[in-house]
Amino acid sequence: MSRFGSLSKSAQAIAVEWADYSKRAFEQGTAATEKLSAPSRSTRHSRVQSDYVKSAYEGFVAESSKLAELTATRQRRSQAFEGHWSKAGHPQ
Repeated sequence: MSRFGSLSKSAQAIAVEWADYSKRAFEQGTAATEKLSAPSRSTRHSRVQSDYVKSAYEGFVAESSKLAELTATRQRRSQAFEGHWSKAGHPQ
């Protein structure tokens, strides 16, 4: 049963990571939109857009790495669970 709990915790970790990333991405997008809607020179708008795109890209790459590792960990645990299940004589 502890293996199943491990799989459940892995799934929860992935869900929490996605939720946290979505919240951060939304907040960053909202902040960039607010900066762009403020009256200012076009050079400032270009800088705000550039900074936002760079930040969004870097955040996406970092988050993708985290999620890939969490998914790989979950897969390893899933395979261990399947091995345990088949050793117990249960069909997969």
